[in-house]
Amino acid sequence: MRIGALKDNYGADQALFDTAVQRLWLALGAVALLAFPFAASDYWLYLACLVGIHIVSTTGLNILTGYTGLVSLGQAAFMGVGAYVVALAETRLGTPFLLNLLAAGLVTAAVGMVVGVPSLRVKGLYLAIATIAASFILHFVFQNWTAVTGGTRGLSIPPAQLFGLELARPFALYWVIAPLACIMVLAAANLFRTRIGRAFIAIRDRDISAEVLGIPLLRYKLMSFGLSSFYAGVAGGLWAYFFRVVTPESFPFVYSIFFLAAVIVGGMGTILGGILGAVFMTLVPEALKLVVGLLSPWMPNAVAMLSPVRTIVFGALIIGFLILEPHGLAEIWRRIRRFFHLWPFKT
Repeated sequence: MRIGALKDNYGADQALFDTAVQRLWLALGAVALLAFPFAASDYWLYLACLVGIHIVSTTGLNILTGYTGLVSLGQAAFMGVGAYVVALAETRLGTPFLLNLLAAGLVTAAVGMVVGVPSLRVKGLYLAIATIAASFILHFVFQNWTAVTGGTRGLSIPPAQLFGLELARPFALYWVIAPLACIMVLAAANLFRTRIGRAFIAIRDRDISAEVLGIPLLRYKLMSFGLSSFYAGVAGGLWAYFFRVVTPESFPFVYSIFFLAAVIVGGMGTILGGILGAVFMTLVPEALKLVVGLLSPWMPNAVAMLSPVRTIVFGALIIGFLILEPHGLAEIWRRIRRFFHLWPFKT
C-alpha cells in the first residue's frame, strides 16, 4: 500500500511538474514573440508575418484533413476568396479592418460548406478531385469576373488601419498577424476538447462507426469544411493586407500543395504539427533562394529553375515524410522531449 501511495504521489508531482514546464515554455514563447520585432530586420519581420499567415491556413487545413480525415486540395482557392472579400470590402465599402477579416472568414466558410457537400458521398481520392475541381472553378471566377475581381489585373488595396494607425510596414502588421495567429491556434486546440472536436476525430477514425453512434455525418463534415475554410478566409484576408494586391495568380494550385505538404510534414492531427509544418515549409523556399543565389555565378539559368525545383522539393518532402516519418515533425519533437526528459535516468 505504501509503495502504491508513493507511486500515486510521484505521478501527481510529475503531472504538476509537466504543467509548470508547459507554462514556462508558453511564457518564454510569449516573451520571444514580444521581443522579436524589436530585434529583427525587415526581412525577418516579413518572414514572420508570412509564417503567421501560413500557420492560420495550415491549422485550418489540419482541422479538415488531420482531424476529420477529409482530403482537400483547395485551400489556396479558399484563401483567394477571403483575399477578394477583403479587397472589395476595403476599396468599395471602406469597412473596418477587423470587420473585413471576419467577413472574409464567414464568406469563405459558406463557400467551403458548399464545396463540402459531396463529402457525404465521396471521400479519399474522389473528394480530393472534387476539391481540385472547386479550386479551378474559383480560379476561373477570379480571372473572368472582371467587374468584381478586376480580372488578370487584380485589385489593389490601401494599407490596413486599426484605431487610426496605418499598418503598412511588416513591423506594424506583425502586431496584428501574430496575435491573430495565436488566438486561432488556441481556438483550434480547444476545439478538440469539445463535443464537436471529438465528433471530427470519430469521423476520421471510422465514419460508419461514428454514424452508428449517432453522429450526423453531413452536419459535422460540413462544419469541418466551414471551419477549415473560415481559417483559410482569414489567412487570405491577412495575405491581402500584407501584399496589398490580389490577382488570380496570387493563389495558384501549387499553393494548395504547399499547405498539404505543411500538414503532412508537420504532422497530421496535431496542432503543433500545423505550426511546425507552416514554419518549415515557409523557410524551405527561402533556403532554395539562398542556394540559387550561391549557384547563380556558375549556373546562369539557376533563377529560372527556382519555381520547378521548389515544386519538386515540395513533392519530395511529402513522399519522404510519408515513408520515413508519417507523424511528421511533431513526432520528432516529441521524441526529442522524451529523450531529454529521460536522459538522466538512461543506462
